[in-house]
Amino acid sequence: MAMLGALIIFSLALVAVIAPLIAPFSPHHQDILHRLEPPSTKHPLGTDDLGRDLLSRVIYGTRISLLVGFVAIGIAIIIGSILGLLSGYFGGWLDTVIMRFVDIMLCFPTFFLILMVIAFLEPNIWTVMVVIGLTGWPGLTRLVRGECLSIRERGFVQAAKVLGLSNTRVMFVHLLPNVMAPILVTATLGIGGAILTESALSFLGLGVQPPTPSWGNILTAGKDYITVAWWLSLYPGLAILITVLAYNLLGEGLRDVLDPRMMAE
Repeated sequence: MAMLGALIIFSLALVAVIAPLIAPFSPHHQDILHRLEPPSTKHPLGTDDLGRDLLSRVIYGTRISLLVGFVAIGIAIIIGSILGLLSGYFGGWLDTVIMRFVDIMLCFPTFFLILMVIAFLEPNIWTVMVVIGLTGWPGLTRLVRGECLSIRERGFVQAAKVLGLSNTRVMFVHLLPNVMAPILVTATLGIGGAILTESALSFLGLGVQPPTPSWGNILTAGKDYITVAWWLSLYPGLAILITVLAYNLLGEGLRDVLDPRMMAE
């Protein structure tokens, strides 16, 4: 199942890269005379309310979704890993301060926190990526901290300290590689969550703005015509479902492979 997830993700990445070559039409090309046409030979997934080819828009929407997922989780991984390393390695008052801040962040429902922040900013793809990234690190910080608390007492870390290596070198050369497995698993699972969040924000009109195609704003256009144009909701919804499922399958597979405790069970 993990290999299936990896294959789907690779295929989606390939589609995003070669989108101009495989999309039958421009995602912005309008043909009012053929608006809300059902799937046909010319338009395999039908057309939307402005006569735009739905297949082309779903293909180009793949770019947006994958970009948001990777950039947002990249930001969260950087922040969460650094804070987790600092908290777990140094401990003391620094650990207390960072963990209390994490507790405060976790008290707020993440999606509503994102909505509140975006409400004060201009909704666009960059705002969405940054806000998702800046609100997605607390759980990873706790995870990295817990791993560091156990690893920092091991012999190779103590030996590095005795040799007089700097704290920065010990953290990033000796500790970080040993906590990369849970970070990779969290990142893989988090990309699916980030794609879902972006789709929900775009569906509410607070994410990627038209005419830029994203799966979320395609769904928004489809809800007004769901009784007469079911394809506008079905196909972008399936794209979201398959993508998030693929990342979850890959994440679960990575966890089984990288965590020997899971293999022992």
